[in-house]
Amino acid sequence: MERFLDRLGRATAGHPWRTLGLWLLAAVALIAVGPAVGGGFVNDFRIPGAESQRAADLARDAFPEYGAASADVVWHSPDGELRTPERQAALAAMTAEIRRQPGVTAVEDPLAGRGVVAPDGRTAVGTVRYDQELGDLGPEAYHRLDAAAAQVRAHGVEVTFRGLVVDLAFEPETGPAEAVGLGVALLVLLVAFGSAVAAGLPILVALAGLVVGTGLMLIAAATTEIPTAAPIVAVMLGLGAGIDYALFVVTRFRAALADGLPTVAAAGRAVATAGHAVLFAGATVVAAILGLLFTGIPFVGALGVAAALTVAAMMIAALTLLPALLGLLGPRINLGRLPRRRPTPPRGPASAGAPSASATVIKKFGYGNGPDSDQNLLIDTGGSGAGRPGEGGSGERGRPGWWARWGWHLDRRRVAYGVGATVVLLGLAAPLLTLRLGTPDDGNQPESWPQRQAYDTVRRELGPGWNAPLVLAVHRPAGTPTDGSLARLTDVLTADPEVALATPPVRSPDGTLALLTVVPRHAPQDQQVADLVHRIRRTVGPSALGPDGARVAVGGQTAYMIDMADAVARRLPWVVLGVVVAGGLLLVAMFRAPLIAAKAALMALLSIGAAYGVLVAVFQWGWGLSLLGVDRPVPIMSVVPMLLFAILFGLSMDYEVFLLSSVQEEYRRTGDPHRAVVAGLAGTGRVITAAATIMAVVFVSFAATDDTLVKMIGIGLATAVLVDATVIRVVLAPAVLGLLGHRAWWPSVREPAADPHPTPTPTT
Repeated sequence: MERFLDRLGRATAGHPWRTLGLWLLAAVALIAVGPAVGGGFVNDFRIPGAESQRAADLARDAFPEYGAASADVVWHSPDGELRTPERQAALAAMTAEIRRQPGVTAVEDPLAGRGVVAPDGRTAVGTVRYDQELGDLGPEAYHRLDAAAAQVRAHGVEVTFRGLVVDLAFEPETGPAEAVGLGVALLVLLVAFGSAVAAGLPILVALAGLVVGTGLMLIAAATTEIPTAAPIVAVMLGLGAGIDYALFVVTRFRAALADGLPTVAAAGRAVATAGHAVLFAGATVVAAILGLLFTGIPFVGALGVAAALTVAAMMIAALTLLPALLGLLGPRINLGRLPRRRPTPPRGPASAGAPSASATVIKKFGYGNGPDSDQNLLIDTGGSGAGRPGEGGSGERGRPGWWARWGWHLDRRRVAYGVGATVVLLGLAAPLLTLRLGTPDDGNQPESWPQRQAYDTVRRELGPGWNAPLVLAVHRPAGTPTDGSLARLTDVLTADPEVALATPPVRSPDGTLALLTVVPRHAPQDQQVADLVHRIRRTVGPSALGPDGARVAVGGQTAYMIDMADAVARRLPWVVLGVVVAGGLLLVAMFRAPLIAAKAALMALLSIGAAYGVLVAVFQWGWGLSLLGVDRPVPIMSVVPMLLFAILFGLSMDYEVFLLSSVQEEYRRTGDPHRAVVAGLAGTGRVITAAATIMAVVFVSFAATDDTLVKMIGIGLATAVLVDATVIRVVLAPAVLGLLGHRAWWPSVREPAADPHPTPTPTT
C-alpha cells in the first residue's frame, strides 16, 4: 500500500495542473448537477416493521383521508373568543383555501365541529392531511399554509403551524459557527506550523473537499430521504476530518523537505506515510458510518450516508488534491513565517566543545523502575532545536523537547499514570449509567420558529399532552372489533393516571378498523409518555381486547420517536460489536500485533464512553445547558449514540495509527519498546494535539446552531476528540505500551538491538 500511495503522491505532485483541473471539473459538475437532480432534505422517522408504522398503514388503508403526511394548525385569539362572526368566517375561508392546495386530502375546521377547541374558546387546533409523502411535498407546502393564514391574522388571531410538513421549511442553519470554527482552526495551524502558507493549505483543501461532498450529498438526496440536520452534520465532520487529514500530510511533507528530498519525492513520502494513516482512518470512518445502513432505521442510515460521502471526499482530497498543491508550492510552503524567539546559545568555555547548530546531539537518559533502571535511552534531540516541523521532539541545544521529556517521565511512572488515566475516564463515563434515549420535542426549537410557538400555545392553553397525542388503531384479524371491546379499552384508558383524554372510537366505513386518540398528561419527550405507550402495548390493550381477539397498534409522531429509541437501544450493541471487530481486524492486518489491536479497541471504547457520559451530564442532567441555548433538560436523541460511535471509533483509530506507526518504526529500528514509545510520543505529540484542538474547536462551534441534534453531536465529538488526544494518546496509551513492553508487538517481537549511537563522553 505504501508503494501505491508513494506513486500516487508523486504522480499528483508531478502533474499538479492536470490534477487541479480534474478537481475543478468535478467540483463544477457536482455544483451544477447536484441541485438540479438532487432532492430536498426530509426527516423520515418511520421504521419498517415498527408498531407505529403499522398503525399508520392501517389508518391510511381504512381511512383514505388519513393521508401520508400531516401538519397541525393552531389558532389563538389573545383578546377574546374565536367564535365571532368575522373570525369564524375568516377561519372557514382559510380552511377552504387550504383544502384546494396541492396534495391536501382533508382539513379540520375546529369551529365547524372537527378538531379541538379549548374550553375558553380562544384556542383551536386542526389537522391538515396530505396524500403525498414528505419528500414529495417540499418546503412550499408550509409556505402555502402560511399564506392562507393572512386573512385570519387580519382579524387579530395568531396562527402557527407544527408537524413534519412544517419542518421541511425550517432546516437548521449554522450562522457564524463555520466562520468561527475556521478562524480558530487557522490560528491553531499558524501556531503549529509557524507559516501562513502551510497553515492555510489544510483549510483550503478541506473547503474544496466540502464542495465535492455537498454535491454528492445532494445527488444522494434524490434517491433517499436525507434528514434536515444531515448537511450541518456533514459540514461539521467534513471540516474537522478534512483539516485533520491535511495537517498530517503537510507535516510529513515539510519534514521530508527538511531531510533534503526534492518536492515530488517529498510529496510521495508524505502520502506514503501520513497518507497511509489518512487512508486507514478515513476508510474506517466511512465503513463504520455506512454500517448504520444495516440498522434498519432509515433516519440513522441516511445520516450515515451523508456523513460518509463527505468524509470520503475529504480523504480523496487529502490524497490527491493536497499533493498537487504541495507540488506547486514546494519549499514555498514555508513562506510567511511567524517570528519566533530563538534560544540563546550557551556562553563560556564549555561552549567551545559544543556541537554546531547543524550537528546531531545524542542525549542519554535513564528509564525504568527496578532492574532495568540502569538502561538508557539515546534520543536525537535535534541540535539546533528547530526540529522537523510538527515533531516537537527537540528543544534548546542539547536538551530534549517537552514531548520527549514527558515521555521519559511517563515511562518511569507508567503504572501510576495508567491507573490514574483509567480512573479519570471511568469517572467521565459514569453518567452513562443513567442514559435515557428519546427525541426532544418542539419545545426545544428556537422561539422564532412557528413549531415552537404552536407548541407553547398548545401547552399553555390545552396542556402539554396535547402536543403528544397518540393514535390507537384497533383491528381484528378475522372480523371487526366489537363495541364491547372498544368500550372496555376506552374505559381502561380513561382510568389510566397518565391519560388526560381518550376520545370515543371512530370506525372506518367498512367497520374493520377503529381509531382512538389518547392525550397524555405530559410532554412528548417525557419518560411518562414512553411508559404509557409501552403500557398500552403490553398490558392495557391485550387485557381490554383479549376476549374479542382484537389488537391495538399505537401510532402517531410521538410513538414514532419512542419506537426509534427502542430500536436503537436494541441494535446499538450489535453496531458497537461490528465496528469494534472490524476496526480491530484492520489494526491486526496493519500492525500484525493482536494486543495492539485489542488495546486500541479498548481505549476507543473508553474515550467514547467518556463522551457519552458528558452528553448525559450536560443534556440530561442539565449541567451548563443554558450556555448552549437549551431551555430545559432533554433526553439523548436516539440516533446520537449510534452515529457518534461509528464516527468516533474511526477518528480514534486516526490518532492511534499515527502514534503507533511512529512507535513501530522506532521499535523495528532499535528493538527497544521503551525507547520506541518515547520517540513515538515525541514525534507525534505536537501534531496530534494540534489536530485534536482544531477538530474540537470546529465541533464545539457548531453547538451554536439551533438544532438540538447538531448540538449533541458537536459536544459529543469535541469531548471524545479532546479526551482521546490528551488523556488517552498522551497518557494512557504510552503507559500501557510501556507496561506491555515487547509483548505489545507479539508475535513479531524483536530483541534489543545494539545501540547504534555510542554515548558521547561528557565535557567538563
